[in-house]
Amino acid sequence: MELTHALKNCSFVSDAKYSVTDHKVPVDGGEIVVRVVIPESDDPKQTFPVLTWLHGGGWALGNIDQDDWALRVWSTELQVVTVNVEFRSAPEHTFPIPWDDSYTALKWVASNAASISVSLDKGFLIGGMSAGGNLAATVAHLARDDPFFSDKPLTGSYLAIPVIVHADAYPEKFKDQLLSMEQNKDAPNLTRDSMRFYLDTVKAPPEDPKTSPLLYPSHAGLPPAYFQICGLDPLRDEGLLYERELRAAGTRTKLDVYPGVPHAFQVFSPTISAAAKYEADTLVGLKWLLAGAKY
Repeated sequence: MELTHALKNCSFVSDAKYSVTDHKVPVDGGEIVVRVVIPESDDPKQTFPVLTWLHGGGWALGNIDQDDWALRVWSTELQVVTVNVEFRSAPEHTFPIPWDDSYTALKWVASNAASISVSLDKGFLIGGMSAGGNLAATVAHLARDDPFFSDKPLTGSYLAIPVIVHADAYPEKFKDQLLSMEQNKDAPNLTRDSMRFYLDTVKAPPEDPKTSPLLYPSHAGLPPAYFQICGLDPLRDEGLLYERELRAAGTRTKLDVYPGVPHAFQVFSPTISAAAKYEADTLVGLKWLLAGAKY
């Protein structure tokens, strides 16, 4: 899904100064591209926090260009380096390749922080939208459990309308809380059947926690998380449930809900007032993460 439509009237971006560089990152069986946007500074030694971004599109659609403008807005408005990941996608590249590529990209960011003007101590965020939100949620779990990140942990997750659990893997104890896949099965933009098509195309095993991060045995020790959830979205209830589960496990969370609008409404209806609120909330939510979730 694309974030750029509602942001193209942001006049400050045309006047803002930043650098954009594509880097090739080796991955198992090939290489991927990550696009790095760095705000310009008069101080050549200036460092910034970083957001690694994973685009939406059902692990099959979309590319590094779809959110390019939005990430430039965030970089300039928030003074943050953004790293836009071109993970390999289905149908050519199925599970677990998109997940593994995303995790490799995060490790690349941590290993190359100094060369891209990043100080991880100032903020080390992972984020994504829709299927990208699924990747971000999984990557946060993987990084929590990996000794590689023990001295450089993630400091925040941005989970926008995320895929959190496969409909064939709903835990029995949560089934009465996961009603939106059926209630919103024919909603605009994303239906129950199209969600299943994407999952089938990427060949994601329903009960694997990479597919369904709700199923990780523990959610303790995850970084603060910012959620955006749409009321008319088949994914609504899994996002709301995941936010509750993270909060119950001790993770600080921030949640914005948009009643009566479907999945990725801000992309398909960028001129409505709710879309403007969504975009404004995004900046507030990212600021909350960058501030260490203290306000």
